[in-house]
Amino acid sequence: MFVTCLDLEGVLVPEIWIAFAKATGIPELEKTTRDEPDYDKLMNYRIGILKEHGLGLKEIQETIAGIDPLPGAKEFLDKLRAFGQVIIISDTFSQFAGPLMEKLGMPTIFCNELVVADNGEITGYKMRCEKSKLTTVRALQSCGFETIASGDSFNDLAMIEASKAGFLFRTTDAIKKDYPQYPAFEEYDDLYEAIVEAQK
Repeated sequence: MFVTCLDLEGVLVPEIWIAFAKATGIPELEKTTRDEPDYDKLMNYRIGILKEHGLGLKEIQETIAGIDPLPGAKEFLDKLRAFGQVIIISDTFSQFAGPLMEKLGMPTIFCNELVVADNGEITGYKMRCEKSKLTTVRALQSCGFETIASGDSFNDLAMIEASKAGFLFRTTDAIKKDYPQYPAFEEYDDLYEAIVEAQK
């Protein structure tokens, strides 16, 4: 039995931090896991900038309320879920993901938690588990599933590498160049066909 494991941001929905950077006019917040492979370093950097500007969870959630899935994403996900099991494995946070999951038809998502003070300040975060994407794929495999994985960033590479088949989707030219062994797609139809073919 197969499970398809998908990244969220950049694959199914726009990058939340980039949208928030544009909404606030703070370009430093545009940095994502495409740019910084060290997630702890990236999140501490983001939290520092939020503190510096007096921004908290409320302001980010207001931006998220206006974010829609990428064009064609829900249709792709509906089609894929009708074909087989799908889990979204993301390094985002439950406080961010909720409204987006509603717009995607409430798929299963494994993500992390923000630590938020009573005044709404984001003071830290809790990872669901260490190396969450790779650990989750390994756990699924230990339960007898074969995994197929797709994502766009550095933090997706471990789960892609560990899976029976792995695909890059709308990634950067640099990642495509450094990881030519993984087919790279730009369109949902092509990714869907590759996932279906990998299960034969």
